[in-house]
Amino acid sequence: MSYYIHAAKFFLKNVTENGGYLEITDDGKFGDYLPAGTKPEGTIKELGNKWIAPGLVDTHIHGLLGHDVMDNDWDALNAMSEGLLKCGVTSWLPTPLTASFDQLNDVCKTIGSHAGSETGAKIQGIYFEGPYFTIEHKGAQNPKYFKDPSTKEFDEWQASAKGLLQKIAIAPERKGAVEFTKHVAQSGKVVALGHSNATFEQAKACIEAGATVFTHTFNGMSGLNHRAPGMVGAAMFTQNVDDELICDGHHVRPEVATALIREKTPEHIALITDCMRAGMMPDGDYVLGEFPVVVKDGMAKLKDGEHNLAGSILKLDEAIKNVVDWNGSTPEDAVLMGSFVPAKSCKVADKCGSILPGRDADFIVLDPEMNLSATYLDGKARYEA
Repeated sequence: MSYYIHAAKFFLKNVTENGGYLEITDDGKFGDYLPAGTKPEGTIKELGNKWIAPGLVDTHIHGLLGHDVMDNDWDALNAMSEGLLKCGVTSWLPTPLTASFDQLNDVCKTIGSHAGSETGAKIQGIYFEGPYFTIEHKGAQNPKYFKDPSTKEFDEWQASAKGLLQKIAIAPERKGAVEFTKHVAQSGKVVALGHSNATFEQAKACIEAGATVFTHTFNGMSGLNHRAPGMVGAAMFTQNVDDELICDGHHVRPEVATALIREKTPEHIALITDCMRAGMMPDGDYVLGEFPVVVKDGMAKLKDGEHNLAGSILKLDEAIKNVVDWNGSTPEDAVLMGSFVPAKSCKVADKCGSILPGRDADFIVLDPEMNLSATYLDGKARYEA
């Protein structure tokens, strides 16, 4: 049955409206927005001082609730999709780690053959974080699988994924990176740049060949020096390129995250979690890929001598709240960076990330302090805090 939501604020695609009514059609789509003072006929769901925003889009997430995409288990992936609703996420890109060709191919087959049957947050594609990286900024990736990019491998993975391999991250200094970027970009998919010690010039060459995203900016990349701008310099300087950003307060200091948001503008910042299997789980010992990890004090770190950060345990609803609490963003810009920009950066903004008539009614309810109150999927409340 169709109904209308009455709330204090609506973050629509291009404007933020105070008060008014948002129609949810009987087939679970967004209908029209009616301004305050034009009370509609029909059922009205009263949400008082709450705010209505598009469902969040997590485009870089490895695990949750003890599960990992690399487990290659559809039931586990579906459990992740259900858990993501408690994070305000209604669309996501399962993200495998660097691994062997066959391991990654098997993940593609599993997701390619089952996607669309998940019962929680909707799978909008797959994001390969690797294996075409370089060792200087390996992070928690396994360097034994690192190699030069191969268009043949990409095409085979894409066939196994039935076209769902939406985005792949590479290091621009690897041999053949520019040619690989052209191939993937011209196929309509997304090339991201990360886990790289590339020079500014090497990064720029891939961007001009079609790369459009920087993977978790600042983390796993050559830093900014006033005479050697590096990957960070390229992420800050290049136009029309989106920068992923992990805003848990551990990966990037709040002041630095805010500086990047100001420089690139919110329209080019995609908030991500990079969450691993310990997300929404207690502190303790876990595994990321093939490496032991310890989770403590809000951080996941490798247990080896380097103690590198090993993904995060961040939830995306926490990220949008954090940037507001840090005075780094307005609420509407925080919502933009957690919904539309991630969707745009992965070329899935035609399916998710905005409140528009005819779209699936996937949305969240926030209180004025940016805390998540509820998550709706196809117009139905699926999580309430």
